[in-house]
Amino acid sequence: MSSALNKMSVEDFDVSGKKVLVRCDFNVKMENGVITSDKRIVASLPTIKYLIDNKAKVILCSHLGRPKGEFNPEFSMKPVAARLSELLGIEVKMAEDVVGESAQTLAAGLKEGEVLLLENVRFEPGETKNDPELSKKFASLADLYVNDAFGSAHRAHSSTTGVADYLPAACGYLIQKEIQFIGGALENPKRPLVAILGGAKVSDKIGVITNLIDKCDTLIVGGGMAYTFMKALGHHIGNSLLEEDKIELAKEMMDKAKAKGVKFLIPVDNKVGKEYNENTEYMDVNSDEIPDGWMGLDIGPETQKMFADAVKDAGTVIWNGPMGVSEWKNFASGTIAVATAIANSNAISIIGGGDSAAAIQKLGFADKMSHISTGGGASLEYLEGKELPGIAALNDKK
Repeated sequence: MSSALNKMSVEDFDVSGKKVLVRCDFNVKMENGVITSDKRIVASLPTIKYLIDNKAKVILCSHLGRPKGEFNPEFSMKPVAARLSELLGIEVKMAEDVVGESAQTLAAGLKEGEVLLLENVRFEPGETKNDPELSKKFASLADLYVNDAFGSAHRAHSSTTGVADYLPAACGYLIQKEIQFIGGALENPKRPLVAILGGAKVSDKIGVITNLIDKCDTLIVGGGMAYTFMKALGHHIGNSLLEEDKIELAKEMMDKAKAKGVKFLIPVDNKVGKEYNENTEYMDVNSDEIPDGWMGLDIGPETQKMFADAVKDAGTVIWNGPMGVSEWKNFASGTIAVATAIANSNAISIIGGGDSAAAIQKLGFADKMSHISTGGGASLEYLEGKELPGIAALNDKK
C-alpha cells in the first residue's frame, strides 16, 4: 500500500513540447446522445489545464459504456469532445478512431497547448484484454503517459495499465487526490478513525471490514448487511435481509474487533416494513424484536443518535454504503442522519463512491466533505487494501 503514496505525479514530468497521453474517466451518463451529467468531465479539468498551461500536446482517451470491442456510434466520444471544448474554451480535436490512421495523423500534427480526444477505447477489442499490441499503439502516439481515471484504476486494461509498460507513467491530480485521502486514511489517519459501512450484503464488504478492523478505532455497520450481524448475536430478524452462510463470519469479525479493542457498532433499533415496498406500513422496533413477517429497511432513531455520537469526535471518517433503502423517502432518514453527522463533524471525511456519494450530493453536503471518491468499485478495492493495477503500473518517485 505504501507504494501508492510514492507514485510520480504529472508535475514530476517536464511536459513542455511533449505529447502526453492522458487516460481520463469520461464515462458520463447520456440520454439520446446528450450528456446528462458532466461531473466526470469537470473533475478531469485540473490535469488537462495544467498540461495546456505547461505547453504539452495533450491526447485524451477514455471509455464510455460497454460497446463490446466494436465501433458503435451510440457510444462515440463526440459529445464529450463538444462539452470539453466548451469547458476549456478551445477546440478539442476529435479522432475518428482509437489508434488508427485518424488518431495517428492528428496526434502527429498536434501543436503545444492543443488537445485531441481519441474515440472510445473500448471500440478496440484488445482494450479490456490488456492486449500488448494495442498498448504499444497507444504508446506510439505519445512521449509520456498520465493516468487520471481512478474509476477504472482497478481494471488492468490497455489504456489503464498496459501502456505504462512502454512510456514513463505518472498520475494526474484526480488519482493523486484519491491516493492522498484514501491511502493516507489507511496508513496514517488522524485518530480516532471511524469507518461506517452500509449497503445490502456482507459478502460485498468482507474484504473492507477485515482490512479496516486492523486500522479503525470504531467500525459501524448499517444497511441490509447489519441483519446478518444481528442474527449472529441471536436476534430475531423477521424477514430482514440475511446471508445465512455469512453468520459465522459475522461472529468472527465481531470477536476479532473485540479482541483488538475496536468498537463495533450495529443498529440497536430499526425502522421495519411489512413488505419491500416504498409505501409499505412501517414502525420502529428494537433490534432483537423484529416481528415475524416484517423486515428491517432502515436504522431506527436510537441507532441514528448512537452513530452520530460515534462520528462527533472522530479525526477521520470513512463512509461507504447507505444505512437503509435510501432512495425511498420513508427509509432514507438513517442515511440522512449519518450524512448530517459527518457534515457537522470536524473530521477528515472520505466518502466512497456510489450511493453514499449520491446521498451527499443530493443533500447538498458535498462542499462539507474532505473527499468524495470518483470510483465506487475502485475505492472499495482500495479500502480492502488491494493494489489497484492502474496505480501500481505508474512510476515511483525517484
